[in-house]
Amino acid sequence: MSWTALYASFFATMGFGVLFNIPRKSLIACGFVGMLGWTVYVILTVNMNINLITSTLAAAFIVATASQILARYYKMPVTVFSISGVIPLVPGGMAYETIRHLIENDYTEGMRLGAITLLIAGSIAFGLIFSGVITENFSRRKRYPGGK
Repeated sequence: MSWTALYASFFATMGFGVLFNIPRKSLIACGFVGMLGWTVYVILTVNMNINLITSTLAAAFIVATASQILARYYKMPVTVFSISGVIPLVPGGMAYETIRHLIENDYTEGMRLGAITLLIAGSIAFGLIFSGVITENFSRRKRYPGGK
């Protein structure tokens, strides 16, 4: 994994944080959340040869979990960290390639890439939701020892 990619994911996440107008005191933390997600994604895809969808799911889960922790620490909404944190995982280049192949009448490749793009986007959404459910379940047990 190159340091350039890590720095790029950190600054891209911070840049989108500025674009989304998040509070200044959380910008660096948002950058680290995005860099953490990208690191998990690259380690799983490149080093461990796990497929793109599973790697994206795991990275989105890590991003959402780190966002939950930082949201409690900074006393801010979770979306401040999670929305900008998943930016490095968004399959924008693949969506572009999907449309390009469809426009060039290469429907087979366009449909293949489109299906993968939708699966990756779905795995990002599922990772965010799954982390929220688990975190809420654990925090509810802590607040209510009976589990209700």
